[in-house]
Amino acid sequence: MRIIVVEDDAKIGQFVSRGLKEAGFAVDHVESAEEAITRFESGEYDAAVVDVMLPGIDGLAMIEKLRTTGVTTPMLVLSAKRSVEDRVQGFTSGGDDYLTKPFSFSELLVRVQSLIRRSSQTAAPTRLEVADLSVDLLSRTVIRSEVEIELQPREFSLLEYLLRNPERVLSKTMIMEHVWDYDFDPQTNVVDVLVSRLRSKIDKEFDHKLIHTVRGVGYVLKAPRDS
Repeated sequence: MRIIVVEDDAKIGQFVSRGLKEAGFAVDHVESAEEAITRFESGEYDAAVVDVMLPGIDGLAMIEKLRTTGVTTPMLVLSAKRSVEDRVQGFTSGGDDYLTKPFSFSELLVRVQSLIRRSSQTAAPTRLEVADLSVDLLSRTVIRSEVEIELQPREFSLLEYLLRNPERVLSKTMIMEHVWDYDFDPQTNVVDVLVSRLRSKIDKEFDHKLIHTVRGVGYVLKAPRDS
């Protein structure tokens, strides 16, 4: 899952970004609304954390502009302003949630996760399932055929991305953009290595394989067909 943090205060921006990365998200941190708008023009995000007081275009004006262009990414507004009028303005500008400073990271994380679940089109917002594989997004528990599987944060992020896009072929570039927080380098094999690690845990000990390679394109997760 990929998140953009729009915060010009370097200390707060780094604090939020580091915490989100430790929680398993790929994170882009930018310090201006103009840069954020450019990022949205070139890619998609699963959520955004947006400070109100930004240099140049402020956070609420940025959200309004993005909404007019059809961006539906859930937006969490950060602000030092606490009045009811300020909160109302945050929501009427297109924000989906409003968190006042100072805040605890644990609360911010819960709110971001809640926004992503609400925007998800999956039937069970806290659980993803394909065949006999089940992932609880709250406890971060992975179970296949009643066997609990322990994954590293990056492996979990990749599996979640695959599960949110079942039957859809995901290119290496798409995986890189969602699981890491930097652009794809065609010379690197980190995606292949990560997929191999995930397969060794998810597929190796089971008869039916869920993760498949589409040569020259990428990878796809799909349930086995009935024989």
